[in-house]
Amino acid sequence: MNFNAAVLHQTNTPLVVEQLSLSALKDRDVLVRIYASGLCHTDLEVIQGQLPYPLPIVLGHEGCGIVEAVGSSVNHVRVGDRVVCSWNPFCGVCFYCQRDQPILCEPFTLNQPKGMLIDGQSRYSLGKTPVHHFSVVSSHAQYCIVPESGAIVVHQELPFNVGCLIGCGVMTGIGAALKIAKIAPGSNVVVIGAGAVGLNAIQGAALSQADQIIAIDKDPQKLKLAKIMGATHTLLAHEHVLQEVKDLTIGRGADVVFECAGAEATIQLSLESTRTGGQLVILGKTAAHRNIAIRFGSLMGEKKIIRSSYGGARPFRDFPWIAQKYLEGKIKLDELIDEEVTLEQINYGFEKMKSSKGIRTVIKMSH
Repeated sequence: MNFNAAVLHQTNTPLVVEQLSLSALKDRDVLVRIYASGLCHTDLEVIQGQLPYPLPIVLGHEGCGIVEAVGSSVNHVRVGDRVVCSWNPFCGVCFYCQRDQPILCEPFTLNQPKGMLIDGQSRYSLGKTPVHHFSVVSSHAQYCIVPESGAIVVHQELPFNVGCLIGCGVMTGIGAALKIAKIAPGSNVVVIGAGAVGLNAIQGAALSQADQIIAIDKDPQKLKLAKIMGATHTLLAHEHVLQEVKDLTIGRGADVVFECAGAEATIQLSLESTRTGGQLVILGKTAAHRNIAIRFGSLMGEKKIIRSSYGGARPFRDFPWIAQKYLEGKIKLDELIDEEVTLEQINYGFEKMKSSKGIRTVIKMSH
């Protein structure tokens, strides 16, 4: 079959909407008709050459749609199911999967940087040219093929436009609060960077019954949204913001700090804002090849530091739970979406992202 997809042929050039061909499904494949796909900063990193991937490639890893077809050995997903795609499918049998660390799944970590599915192969082509997959999803397209472990069934009433967000930014932020930091009720929490991940870390802190949730960002509009998501205090980023954090936390600093901005300066601020004996969870990221420098003294004091990429996600467990909490009105997702665009407007969406405007632009797919 043929379908439309946004293809990146060369870094720092616009994506091109082209008609690709899809190969026959393999035993564990799930074909998803995509209805909504979120634009994430990680996509932009590939476009700008900061995150090297083989080209041509179809980007996108926040996808929500309906299962169109399944391979002969698929057991947990059926045609007609509404699914959120997970960018971290797993084999279930390798060294790390057996140790309950599916995010480190060996076939995944081996093959996804090569632009392949976890079996080491592509299913897309443009004429005779193979086209690569991104994060084993490639949701900026009318259809995508994912492994069975990457197609997570959610409630049929979950809207597609918010469903796609669960697959990355929402899971990463909420999961970091609930599964990684395991915030204790009454804690003081600082979130640095009020983008999609930071706003959901705020939601996770609120769900954990944190006492103070202090959001820091340089954008006043994002701080307004942070309040809606559950922040008790908002601080505009400036040279004295650390002192403001200390003033709000009786001079100690926060019990838990989430770094969600991905800059050397904010990593240092995060360390300084963490109290002795406290915990820092680094969620933001810079270019993979960059070195960072930090003040050694800020590491002292028995601080616990962890880097998390997916908020401790167990998608089969966590995606349906987040979807249900949204449907119950206990998690906010609509507020994350600034604008919906067509697939043909995808380059406009990424240009807007470059200027740091808004939280999430979502592609509303036509068929």
